[in-house]
Amino acid sequence: MSLITCENLALSYEGRCVLQGVNFSLAGGEYLCIVGENGSGKSTLMKALLSLKSPDRGEIRFGDGLRRTEIGYLPQNSAIRRDFPANVGEIVLSGCQNTLGSRLFYGAAARRRARQTMEKLGIAHLSRRPWRELSGGQQQRVLLCRALCATRRLLLLDEPAAGLDPVVTAELYALIREANREGLTVIMVSHDMQGALRDATHVLHLAGHQVYFGPAEEYARQDAVGCFCGGCANA
Repeated sequence: MSLITCENLALSYEGRCVLQGVNFSLAGGEYLCIVGENGSGKSTLMKALLSLKSPDRGEIRFGDGLRRTEIGYLPQNSAIRRDFPANVGEIVLSGCQNTLGSRLFYGAAARRRARQTMEKLGIAHLSRRPWRELSGGQQQRVLLCRALCATRRLLLLDEPAAGLDPVVTAELYALIREANREGLTVIMVSHDMQGALRDATHVLHLAGHQVYFGPAEEYARQDAVGCFCGGCANA
């Protein structure tokens, strides 16, 4: 059964149509990388998947019992101000907010999940560290940890490695890859074509009114890449 389906989706940005005819379907445990030039509609599509933007046409459907509140989200590393007044543990725990229901405080299960996720991602020792003291790589690891606390099923990532050095980028991709191998469905917007073809099961390439969706192995063939990005290495 499909976990998420986009059918004949059309989206606009500031009154201008940026996407149309977007069709794809992902099952649980698959990994989709969304690529395309700047202005091709990648971030607009991400907002629609997060229910922050309504489609002009078409629809987005969640299946297999997935609720919109169960989606984890990792934004670009500029999403939280450097002087945000919270420590690592508080930020990670906020990922469990969808478990609160009518309660006002986090329960033992939420705190346990936050602690275990921090341990798994190697940041438990930073739990009391102020956000403003972290490096860019540490901040992205904290945000990934928060996103994983929010979901066991679907993780959305918007340029998660933007501005990070190659070593930190490789570490971040490895954590995402491991989460996917454990069954988490991943949808990632990225300019990193090599990373997309290494880890993804599927690629969605947005190029104006041209849209490619298919297996990553098929996309990696020279004829497919040449058709959608002129044979260049990055999209």
